Amino acid sequence: MAKKPDPAPTARERIAGNVRRFRLERAFSQEKLAELADFHRTYVSQVERCITNISIDGLERLAGALGVDVAALLELPAATRKESRR
Repeated sequence: MAKKPDPAPTARERIAGNVRRFRLERAFSQEKLAELADFHRTYVSQVERCITNISIDGLERLAGALGVDVAALLELPAATRKESRR
């Protein structure tokens, strides 16, 4: 029996993973990212843990603080992109 492929991550999961990845690449703490995006640190934590929904305006603020385009926060993880090409 063939193994079912893992479902693609939800938009919220994509955002959470990408925010965390970009934050860590820049060596930002959650507190530093929150400060740059004018959020409370616990809000950034909630976004990264998929606990809260984030608005488009909030995405823009995080993207700006991270120095990326909003679309980068919605990208599929690299492993999922490779699987979808098969």
